[in-house]
Amino acid sequence: MPQPPTPPTDAERLRRLVLVLLLAGMLGTATELLLLDHTEKRWQWVPFAALGAGVASGLALVVRPRPALLRSFQAAMALFLAAGLAGLWLHYRGNVEFELEMRPALTGSELAWRALKGATPALAPLALAHLGLLGLACTYRHPVRRPRPAAAGQEEQR
Repeated sequence: MPQPPTPPTDAERLRRLVLVLLLAGMLGTATELLLLDHTEKRWQWVPFAALGAGVASGLALVVRPRPALLRSFQAAMALFLAAGLAGLWLHYRGNVEFELEMRPALTGSELAWRALKGATPALAPLALAHLGLLGLACTYRHPVRRPRPAAAGQEEQR
């Protein structure tokens, strides 16, 4: 006789809530990028690809938690980290180039400070990295990683 499913623990409820909030953050970030016309160059589409992968794998994980879906979600979150760091570099580099066109004599900390405060928000891509770290935190000790105990007298089915 099959046993009734156990109710979710507080940790599982919290994990689901954080994952739903994370998905909302992904959709908000994508909306913001669209409103900013972040689509002019090929590199500007990278966050949309990462966000699409994150939303798709996150929804799949919410609807049907499975080890393979957990791994795909973790891969998407790693992509968020990479895209965030790449975006930081691209925004910063673009601002440095702009500042040097305006003031060729700038160097050192003055150049770095102006590049960080430049027209392209240099630190904004770290929001994507932040979402990636939050997503990876959601997967820490995720219940689908633990093997389910087999019922007494039955063999575990694969």
